[in-house]
Amino acid sequence: MRIHLEAGFSRISLEGEISNLAKPASGHLYFSLKDDGAQIRCAMFRQSASRINLRAANGMQVLARGKISLYEPRGDYQFIIDSLQEAGVGLLQQRFEQLKQKLEVEGLFAAERKRPLPKFPLRIGVISSPSGAVIRDILHVLQRRWPVAEVRLYASPVQGAEAPAALQAALQQANREDWAEVLIMARGGGSLEDLQAFNDEAVARAVADSRLPLISAVGHETDYSICDFVADVRAPTPSAAAEIATPDCSQLLLGLERTARLLTSRMQYRLQQNAQKLDHLSHRLAQQQPELKLRGQRKELASASSQLLRAMQRAVQDRSNRLKAMSQRLSLCHPQRQLAIQTQQLQTSQQRLQRAVQQGLRQQRSKLHDVARTLHAISPLATLDRGYAVLSDAESGAMMSHRKHFQLGQNIHTQLADGRLRCTVDHISPETLLGMNSNGVVADD
Repeated sequence: MRIHLEAGFSRISLEGEISNLAKPASGHLYFSLKDDGAQIRCAMFRQSASRINLRAANGMQVLARGKISLYEPRGDYQFIIDSLQEAGVGLLQQRFEQLKQKLEVEGLFAAERKRPLPKFPLRIGVISSPSGAVIRDILHVLQRRWPVAEVRLYASPVQGAEAPAALQAALQQANREDWAEVLIMARGGGSLEDLQAFNDEAVARAVADSRLPLISAVGHETDYSICDFVADVRAPTPSAAAEIATPDCSQLLLGLERTARLLTSRMQYRLQQNAQKLDHLSHRLAQQQPELKLRGQRKELASASSQLLRAMQRAVQDRSNRLKAMSQRLSLCHPQRQLAIQTQQLQTSQQRLQRAVQQGLRQQRSKLHDVARTLHAISPLATLDRGYAVLSDAESGAMMSHRKHFQLGQNIHTQLADGRLRCTVDHISPETLLGMNSNGVVADD
């Protein structure tokens, strides 16, 4: 029977939850694979178990491949497994490779379409989650390396079902505003499922369509996403992306200082050469005794030396002024200063909003009181409270307001402010309200 059973079913795949896991010394694995409606006994022999890179545990959701068999001593059906992996991981990896191959064929990974990054960006856009360590790390590196740059965060979730659409919206907003000179799209490390938003085809195409140069910094050094291949530059970490996007301010200052020293040295060398040339010419002039010409040339040389010295001083002063201006700009762009300004603006807006809401409530409450008074004045209930009554035919319910509507012996209903009477018409008179006597309608008990 076992032979017929195994021959009748080809190799199949099952997905479910591990339970009743047993790991005997033999190296085999025995457990049950279950879902909401059923379960089946499973066995994975030592040779197959040694090949998997998975530490099986109770409660783990897995995808198992193998064949159906029969354990004849007990007459139990069982699933003999030869391949085991966490559910979803294999499918995600397969989809990753398929999308990667598709976009590569379309040329989205080609080196010739990737744009160079600006050398000295002053406006940097960051697409990432507003919370977490990633944005803090990027801001820390930018503040240390290139504090003159302004940073604008395009907030977006980086994980979950809503993340792909939010990332696309952030990219489109950044390109629409055209404010940033370079963009950094970043998130921390995680599993393949955690990085799935950056393996979305629509997000990858949005990255490819971006007019702004973009650095992709998704995960850790060993993590790769589709966006890494499409972006202009791939950074191994978010902090590395901040370093790639900016020069080192301290290194630039050192370079300026080296340039100033080199300029001073070359000027001094030129002055020394001119001084030597002057000595040589003076010697020749002394031999020829052209005293008048020599005096004029000395004046010209003194003037040239003075001009050269002033030019050198102006050049050094200009570099110094530029350095001071950059330092002042750095202090004005400090995040604490900007945060204090934004906090004050937020408090002012909150106060204005609160005053507007309170004023609106007072206006609406006054309108409501006016409408209530108007409704009460025209309400039929108010008329009944003043002693009037509403008469209607007891059978048809038709309203009766004139003498011609009444007949002797007719049953009518009289609606008062606090109740209702059933009456019978006993007498009909043409007298008006001013001349009415006691002869009228008589209530029927």
